[in-house]
Amino acid sequence: MSQGSGSPAGQRASGKASAEPIRVLIADDHALFRRGLEMVLADEPDIEMVGQASDGAEAVARAGEFLPDIVLMDIRMPKISGIEAARAMKECAPSAKIVMLTISDEEEDLFEAIRSGASGYLLKRSAPAKLLESIKELHRGGAPMTSEIARKVIESFFKAKPAAHPQDKLTAREDEILGCLAEGLVTKEIADKLSVSYDTVRYHLKHIYDKLHVHSRTEAVIKYLG
Repeated sequence: MSQGSGSPAGQRASGKASAEPIRVLIADDHALFRRGLEMVLADEPDIEMVGQASDGAEAVARAGEFLPDIVLMDIRMPKISGIEAARAMKECAPSAKIVMLTISDEEEDLFEAIRSGASGYLLKRSAPAKLLESIKELHRGGAPMTSEIARKVIESFFKAKPAAHPQDKLTAREDEILGCLAEGLVTKEIADKLSVSYDTVRYHLKHIYDKLHVHSRTEAVIKYLG
C-alpha cells in the first residue's frame, strides 16, 4: 500500500489549519485505477493522499488508522462493499466525508450510497479536473455529483413539491439555486452562472438548508423535489 507523509492519527489536532492539505484515502480493488488517482492527486498541492485500500474491510481499517478528510471509494469491492464500508466508517472515522467513485449509475446503487452516508457520488470516467474540484467542494461542505447522477436523482424524485409552512417558503433566488444544485453544479459554478459572488451562493445555501431542515446538497435536492 502506498502511503503519504500525513501525521499519525493520534497527532492530528481537532482544529485543522487552512494551510494543511486535504487528506484523501483511496479505496478501490483495481491497482491500476488507484495508481491513476494517485497520479492525479500528486499534482495538486492542496491535496495529500494518506493511504490506499484494495477492499472494503481494508478501507475501514485504513480510515480508522489515518482519519482522512475525504475517502474516494468504489462501490463494488471484495470482502465488504463500499456501501457497507461507508456505514462502518461512520463509527471509526466519523469526520471523514465519503465520495462513491464508480462506473455504476444505477439508481439502486446511488440511493443506497446516499443512505449509507456518502456525501458525493461521481462516475469513474469523470475528468480529473472535475474530481479535484469535487474533493475541494466536498471539503468545503458541498456534496458533489456529476450532471448524469443529478439527473438520476431528479428522475427518481420528481414529484409534487411538498407543501411548505409559510415561514419555510423559498425565495425566487433560493429556488433558482436549488435548480442549479439539481443540475449538479458546485458553488463556484452556480456563482458564475447566476453572476453573483461565491459568498452570496453560500449565504443562500445556508438559508435553504435551514428552511428544508437538511444538512447537505443531496438531501436538499431530494427533499425539495420529492
